[in-house]
Amino acid sequence: MADKKIIAKKKELKRKRKVTLSSPKVLFRVRANYNNTIVTVTDLEGNTICSSSCGIVGFKGSKKSTAYASTQAGLDAAVKAISKGAKEADVIVNGVGIGRQAAIRGIRDGGMKITSLLDVTPIPHGGCKPRKKPKK
Repeated sequence: MADKKIIAKKKELKRKRKVTLSSPKVLFRVRANYNNTIVTVTDLEGNTICSSSCGIVGFKGSKKSTAYASTQAGLDAAVKAISKGAKEADVIVNGVGIGRQAAIRGIRDGGMKITSLLDVTPIPHGGCKPRKKPKK
């Protein structure tokens, strides 16, 4: 009986707050790993509006690391952002995964007007020995 009350309280805490956009311009932050691609939509102050990833769209396991899955994640994030009132987007790309270009294509195909594109992938100057390349 006490467990049901605790579960009910946790559900109350999980209610999402309503996000209102002050301007129709948003930031799409694309994080492309070797195994997954995560797309987060934020307003210009950095508050998260919505997000999507290959796993959220419905891909599991090694299918998450495909370009098609990244396209669908970008498309899903763009549709969610448009439903919140966004019209223009600045895209910030981070990572070296296969889904970099595919996610940008999905954002564009979802109906967003991309005004700028920025790559913030960290590049070592010397640094540590890099990981070995995946076998094909």
